[in-house]
Amino acid sequence: MVSKWIAVGRASALGRRPLPVTLDGLPMVLFRTPAGVRALTDRCPHRSAPLSGGRVVDGDIECPYHGWRFDGNGRCRAMPGLIGELPRAFVPSHQVLERDGLLFVTTAKDPGTPYVGALSGPGTAALRLENRVTSTLAEVAENILDATHTHFTHKGVLRGLSPRRHTVEVSVTGGDGWVEARYVGEPRQEGLVSRLLEGERADSIGRFIAPGIVELEFRGPRGPHLVTTFHLRQAEPDTVRGVAVLSGPSRLGLGYLKAALFFPLFRLAVDQDQRILSAAHRRRQQFADIRQMSGPLDIMRPHIDAILAGRRPSVADTPARHLISL
Repeated sequence: MVSKWIAVGRASALGRRPLPVTLDGLPMVLFRTPAGVRALTDRCPHRSAPLSGGRVVDGDIECPYHGWRFDGNGRCRAMPGLIGELPRAFVPSHQVLERDGLLFVTTAKDPGTPYVGALSGPGTAALRLENRVTSTLAEVAENILDATHTHFTHKGVLRGLSPRRHTVEVSVTGGDGWVEARYVGEPRQEGLVSRLLEGERADSIGRFIAPGIVELEFRGPRGPHLVTTFHLRQAEPDTVRGVAVLSGPSRLGLGYLKAALFFPLFRLAVDQDQRILSAAHRRRQQFADIRQMSGPLDIMRPHIDAILAGRRPSVADTPARHLISL
């Protein structure tokens, strides 16, 4: 389940022009060649200009400063104006894959197989959204997997149209690099999204997979009917960037219709989370000497923190069970 590939954008965002991305502070540039997508460090070795500001010429990327050209492996192929033998010059290259409408990169030697989502491939309808938020990866991951904030931050959209609440049993399990919580007992969420688009619910699952995949899976009697997979990365110390994939069974085109109806509401929920996460981040900076309090309903955060710190989550050895009101 755990993969070292990281989704950095939608494949449709990479056209004829280079695409700059940042991964853990490392600037990269992605560009298309006749042999496929390639990724290099976004810095010309000559005078440090960003290669992403240049253009792609005959499958090579051209620096916007002096026109040096580099192929997909990072080897310099041209220095305009030079008469004589071309000196050796290289830009570090990185592994990159295009799969299921996403662009994945990695800096690992043995990255495994990219994880696209619990629902992907043939027979699936999918929409994709890119976003950024001023926060940290742990805070954003917890926010997505936290059910209790939806009554307030997303009142009316995800929950809160009705004052009704249900007693829900939450089973939390995990392993090396992953943790998931299964929710049983809520027929469907009391919000506009569920009222319009969701049928009978059997259970729902929230999971975190290293290094930054957060997934919500809503299941009916026949299996998953809606999955939202968030591919997150800490691009800068205070900036989290992500690609969200909304997917469901296509079912003769009905899946695309439901996804299209859900998408504006999903974008609204993402914007609501972005505002509260950014506001909370500013307060943490202003009160940097005061530690945040954790409560008994913060059931996923300790395990997310453990995984991000390279530790095995405690529920991998001792699964936990909680009863909460949703």
